[in-house]
Amino acid sequence: MNRPDRHSRTRTLLMVAATATITLSSGCADDSTPTPVTSSRQAEVAERGAKVMPFDLERTTHQFTKSGSGGVQTVTADDPQNANQVALIQQHLHEETSRFRRGDFTDPATIHGNQMPGLQALRAHGGRITIDYETTPDGGHVTYTTSDTDLRNALHHWFDAQVSDHGEHATR
Repeated sequence: MNRPDRHSRTRTLLMVAATATITLSSGCADDSTPTPVTSSRQAEVAERGAKVMPFDLERTTHQFTKSGSGGVQTVTADDPQNANQVALIQQHLHEETSRFRRGDFTDPATIHGNQMPGLQALRAHGGRITIDYETTPDGGHVTYTTSDTDLRNALHHWFDAQVSDHGEHATR
């Protein structure tokens, strides 16, 4: 290999490395003003949710925590002093718990669609999931417990779909 070829090859490699560095670092830039991304699906879910859930989605947070035996769905008012939102959350969760115990998951289907992951298995649980509701000072939570691995997995898929669909209004 003569000197001009080696010099040309080194220059080419340096250009490739510099281009890769610039390209990669542009995607990692620190943006001090994060902007929430709302997909069209999340917007549709929020719109349908407003027709089913009596509380204000913008003033509440949903949390879905998986466990080895099922999981816990918690809904809280962002302002615990907002007695109206707290009461609406508690009323809704109390009513939903009664429906869910009977296998009636009409409200989640209305909000998320009948193809929502886990939904069909939950509808057919036939009492194999224990579903308990408890009030909290800022809202309430629903605990789902089962020893059936398939139902636990269905609950986990259902939780994941809720977090995805509710976007910034839901957490794990």
